[in-house]
Amino acid sequence: MKFHHFSLENCEAAPGLVVVIDVLRAFSTAAYAFAAGVEDIRLVSTIEEAFSLKEEINQAMIMGEVDGLIVEGFNFGNSPSQFDGLNLAGVHFIQRTTSGTQGVVRSRFADELVTASFCNIKASVEYIEDLSPSEVSFIISGLRPGGWGDEDRACADYIETQLSQNEVDPESYLQRVRESTPGQLFQDPELPEYPFKDLEYCLTINKFDFVMPVQRSGEHLLMRASKL
Repeated sequence: MKFHHFSLENCEAAPGLVVVIDVLRAFSTAAYAFAAGVEDIRLVSTIEEAFSLKEEINQAMIMGEVDGLIVEGFNFGNSPSQFDGLNLAGVHFIQRTTSGTQGVVRSRFADELVTASFCNIKASVEYIEDLSPSEVSFIISGLRPGGWGDEDRACADYIETQLSQNEVDPESYLQRVRESTPGQLFQDPELPEYPFKDLEYCLTINKFDFVMPVQRSGEHLLMRASKL
């Protein structure tokens, strides 16, 4: 396999199987939502799209954020721990985030699309191995100036290492997430919108045994949880 790395700025050109990564927190949150029973998640770019789509889908709910903060009118924010104890069986979700969903929406020419984070990373690796693509493009969705994005790059590096048949201890990669610029936000008690519990949830490696591929369904980008 040949590996490529892209940011949100250039991911439209990403070839092959595209793996969009958002560890803190979009695709970790999505995984916990699926574990709570959510049927599917439609990924959108803007707040306006999210509200418009909600009107089209009976009893749909919106989750997500703008710059880390919940949007007024959204049912849920971008927090994996908010799904503790909830039963959302059969509910359709819409997700809009600042980084992760943008990476999916902008990867227009991907042969295949899948999202990933550490909490389902083993399943993601096995999914990619089963497809055996000639090219894998990682979208480091959090990458931007000021030290942002190493949490997503760490996840991409770990996946690439596993695909290259090199077994390594994941702890060093998880530590990179903790030490990353966004990782530090969750360790600041003066920032309640970034609870430490969320960081722990995002770093619970292989908690889920499903992969989260994205399919184009008409005008929609539809993500589902799928066991191999």
